[in-house]
Amino acid sequence: MAAPELISPRSQRVAAARRLARRNFRGKERRFLAEGPQAVREAVGHRSGGEPTLIELFATVEAAERYEGIVAEARAEGARVHLAADSVIDELSQTVTPQGLVGVCRFLDRPFDEILQARPKLVAVLAHVRDPGNAGTVLRCADAAGADAIVLTDASVDVYNPKSVRASVGSLFHLPVAVGVPVEQVVAGLKGAGVRIVAADGSGLRDLDTELDEGVLGRPTAWIFGNEAWGLPEETRALADEVVRVPLHGKAESLNLATAAAVCLYASARAQRASGGCRSVTQS
Repeated sequence: MAAPELISPRSQRVAAARRLARRNFRGKERRFLAEGPQAVREAVGHRSGGEPTLIELFATVEAAERYEGIVAEARAEGARVHLAADSVIDELSQTVTPQGLVGVCRFLDRPFDEILQARPKLVAVLAHVRDPGNAGTVLRCADAAGADAIVLTDASVDVYNPKSVRASVGSLFHLPVAVGVPVEQVVAGLKGAGVRIVAADGSGLRDLDTELDEGVLGRPTAWIFGNEAWGLPEETRALADEVVRVPLHGKAESLNLATAAAVCLYASARAQRASGGCRSVTQS
C-alpha cells in the first residue's frame, strides 16, 4: 500500500482547496469542491468550456483502492491525483463521515442566453431559495424529471455551496445550469422563447390537478419555486403567466420545497410526454 503524499492539512495545495468552502474564494477562482464517489464519478469525464471539469482529486489510500476505477479515469482525463492522509480529507470534507474522495472542479454554469437558444421545454427556476440543501435537491429532482435546464436567480443560494453540490448527488453535472440572473430577466427571456411561466405557490387560485385536467402542462413550461419559509413575493408571482398551488388532499399543512418541486416537475414531464404534448415552442 502506497504511503500518503500529503501528510499535513497545512499543505499549500490543501489550503488552496480548503478555501473553496467559502463563496468569495469560489467566485474568485471559479472552482468548487465535489465530495464523495458519486459526485467525483460524475465530474470525471465532464467538460466545462472545452476543458475537463475535474482539476484535482484528493483521495485517501483506502478510497483510492476502493474506487480504483474512478481514480484511474481521473488520471487518464488529466486531473492531478494526490494520495492524502485521512486528516487531509477531514480538513476538506463538509460531512461527519467523509468517504475519502474530494475533487476540485471548474465552474460549469452556462450563460442564460445559451439555455434560451436551446429552446427548452421544461425549466426549473429557483428564486429566493436560500437553503443549499434544498437547492441541490431540487436540481436533482429537475434532472430526474428530464428538465432541460435549471436557473438560480441572483437572490438564490450559491449552487456551488458544498451542501448544494452534495445534495444534487451528481445531477449538477447532468443538465445546464445558469446562475445569478435577475428573475425579471429570466421570465422575459423564457417568455420570449415561447415558454409558459408558472409560479408554484400556495396562494395560487388554480391547482395542479386543474392544470393537468385542462392539458396546459403539455406546453413548454418553466416552474418558479420560491423561498422555503415564505414562498414567492407578490412581485415575482405577478411576473408569471399563472400561479399554481399543489392540492393537499389530506391533512398535511404544506409540502416542503423539494417535494413540491418534484410533484410539479413530474406533472409537467408526464403531460409533455403524453400523446399530443409537448407542443412546439414556435406555437402560440
